[in-house]
Amino acid sequence: MDYSQLLLLGAIAGFTIFLGLPFAILQNLSARKKGFLNAFAIGILVFLIIDVFSHAWESAEESATDALAGKVPLGDATLNFLALFGGLALGLLGLTWYEGRFMNKKGVLTKGISGKQVEDDFKELQYAQKQQHQQPLLLHQTNAYKIAMMIAIGIGTHNFSEGLAIGQSYVSGAVSLAVLLIIGFGAHNATEGFGIAGPLTGLNKKPNIKFIILLGLIGGGPTFVGTLVGSLWASTVASVLFLSIAGGALIYVSMLMYNTGKLQTTNSVLMTGIFFGLVMGFITDLMISLSGA
Repeated sequence: MDYSQLLLLGAIAGFTIFLGLPFAILQNLSARKKGFLNAFAIGILVFLIIDVFSHAWESAEESATDALAGKVPLGDATLNFLALFGGLALGLLGLTWYEGRFMNKKGVLTKGISGKQVEDDFKELQYAQKQQHQQPLLLHQTNAYKIAMMIAIGIGTHNFSEGLAIGQSYVSGAVSLAVLLIIGFGAHNATEGFGIAGPLTGLNKKPNIKFIILLGLIGGGPTFVGTLVGSLWASTVASVLFLSIAGGALIYVSMLMYNTGKLQTTNSVLMTGIFFGLVMGFITDLMISLSGA
């Protein structure tokens, strides 16, 4: 396998995320079904959190053990732990800051009410009342779009670390391992598309194709970028850093989705959906392990 084939396969592994994204256009769903799909997506994200931190912690713990045995400098182990906890802070607290700074602008939903020119006061009052009535629906839709975007960002960070693993396997000479990782991550990314699509299902106005493509590029594209970077520069610290950033981001969006889910459906439906999402994640990971990846 030459270098161009590696990059092509890395891109394919990332963009299998588009297989799950079409669920975002599902409409006419009951609150119960929408709540279940949202909870199912949460379950997938919870599995990803477990998976991400297990890999990051394994690398950091191994470096600490090697440092204690005198195999590697103590500074290397310290750097890995700084990457682990620093990445967690960036992913979790960074998204908190980003949402508060850029995604909670007041007045966005009401913009345009006073700016619309009407022929008389009666028509102006009618228009204002109509906008006031629609605001809860607009707010709900805006939150759904926001959550989906933040999930895509978190998964994209996670997929960048997966791309690093593919690239580093290739540059180290383990071409067969790189191919197996591409197959495994490609299968996994298909389920991640469900996680992104979950908050968007059942909206009164389905998301347009441009927004869905944007989500796919943000969530899946970093696999290709990570493959490119990893093939040029191998670094355990970089891998730990991006894994922990992804884990922190996924914790944040999972909490957002859980709070939304509590308003959509009963606790039993919510927990059932999370259960099936977790099962889906573990089964997919098992299939990847059994394949040798």
